[in-house]
Amino acid sequence: MPGLGVISLSLYCLSLLPDPNLYKFTCNYSERIKMNIEIVSGSPRQESVTFRIALFLQKYLQENTQHNINILDVRQWNFPTLQEEVYSSVNNTPEHYKPLAGRMFESNAFIIVTPEYNGSYTPSMKDLFDHFPKQMHKAFGIVTASTGSLGGIRASQQLQLLICALFGIPSPYMLVTPHADKKFDKDGTLIDPAFLNMVHNFVSEFLWLAERLQQNVLN
Repeated sequence: MPGLGVISLSLYCLSLLPDPNLYKFTCNYSERIKMNIEIVSGSPRQESVTFRIALFLQKYLQENTQHNINILDVRQWNFPTLQEEVYSSVNNTPEHYKPLAGRMFESNAFIIVTPEYNGSYTPSMKDLFDHFPKQMHKAFGIVTASTGSLGGIRASQQLQLLICALFGIPSPYMLVTPHADKKFDKDGTLIDPAFLNMVHNFVSEFLWLAERLQQNVLN
């Protein structure tokens, strides 16, 4: 069955990780390191349900960490359908994309939030990353969502492959979100308290990975 290899790899990686509750937001790494984390909202739709999760995660991380947390909304950047070129630096980026390029190059880690489109992630989200160089050794958190019962699980599998192709490092603890419209309101407020534990575990594991990777860069 397609996807079983990716699922098995993810489950194996998860089995190697200690209890997520062991990692607190006040650990030594969080006290010493301040990162720029971009939450990439990959849905191009104006009434995006997945954008609600991006809003919630931004507020949650801002309240619980000292990191700089921003949302990079693909709806705000009108890339051409076909990739024109790879922008190798801010100076080599067209003027109207320079603010975006600055954020991409300065980001230490990413959280990708995407709906599932025909078994995969959104083309607009991939188009964004295709216009910039490899994201070497940067941590990536994977968040998928749908209004159905599977929560975009197939998109999460495809995202693991994409992140590895970008030379990024995916956090194996993913936030797969079924019935997203019943969990978050339009303002990004969590309305399903039972889902908070899943968010906590996802964020804890993502920060554990991102902060250690950044510590390695600083050393």
